[in-house]
Amino acid sequence: MGESGGRDLFDLTGRIALVIGGSSGIGRAIALGLADAGADVVATSRRSREVAEVAAEIRKRGRRSLAITSDVLERTTLENVHAETIAAFGKVDILVNAAGTTKRVPTLAMPEKDWRTILRTNLTGAFHACQIVAPGMVQRGWGRIINIGSLATFLAFCEVAAYGVSKAGIGALTKSLAIELARDGVCVNAIAPGFFPTELNEMLLENTPRGKEVLMRTPMGRFGDLEELVGTAIFLASESASFITGQVLVVDGGYLASGVNQ
Repeated sequence: MGESGGRDLFDLTGRIALVIGGSSGIGRAIALGLADAGADVVATSRRSREVAEVAAEIRKRGRRSLAITSDVLERTTLENVHAETIAAFGKVDILVNAAGTTKRVPTLAMPEKDWRTILRTNLTGAFHACQIVAPGMVQRGWGRIINIGSLATFLAFCEVAAYGVSKAGIGALTKSLAIELARDGVCVNAIAPGFFPTELNEMLLENTPRGKEVLMRTPMGRFGDLEELVGTAIFLASESASFITGQVLVVDGGYLASGVNQ
C-alpha cells in the first residue's frame, strides 16, 4: 500500500465508521474490511442476532464496536444509532449506506406499497442517514460518505424498475451532497458493484437465464466476490481519496465497459 512521509495513506486507525445495513452482504464485508484497515466500526441493521455477530467479529479484530439495531424505514432509529455511536466514541468519520432491498415484478403491475418500500429503503434511508451524520463531519472538517449504488445506477435491468430508480437516485444524491460539502472537508462518493451474489439477489442470479446472461456480458466471465469490494471502500474512506468526491466507482468485472465480447 502507498505511503507518504512514512504514513500509510490507507490506514484508518483512529477513524470511527458507521455502516448502515452492515450486518449482511455487501455492508458486512465492508464493515469488516474497514475494521481490518484500523477503524472502529458500528455495523447496524434490523436483525439483532446478525448485528451482535458482526460486532463480535469486529471486536475479534481488536477494534471497538457497538451492537445496535436500526431500521432505515424509521428515521428515529438512525438518529438513535448515531447518538449512541457519538456517546461511545465521540464522532463518526465514515458513513457507509449499504441497506438495500429489491423485488422483481413487471413495472406496470408493481404494487404501490412495494414501490414505496424499495425507494424508502434504498434511497430515502440513505438521505436520512446523511442528514443525521454529515453535520458532525462538517463541524469537524473531515468526513467520508460512501453510498452503495449499482449497475442499475446507469443501466436498466428487466422488471426491477423501483430498484433501478432508487439506485439512480443514489447517484444523484451522491453528486449533490458532494458539491455541497466539498469545501467542508467531506468527500461523498458511491460504489457501484456489478453482480455479487448475496442473500438479496442470489435467487435471481444462481443458475438462472438472467444469471447466464450476466456472465455472458461480463468480460471476466464470473460473478464478483464480496471481498473484491473491500479495497474500494477502504480507499474511498482513507486519506488517499482526499481529492475525490462526487464519483461513482464501478466494480463490475468489465460489465459496464462491455459491448461485444466475441
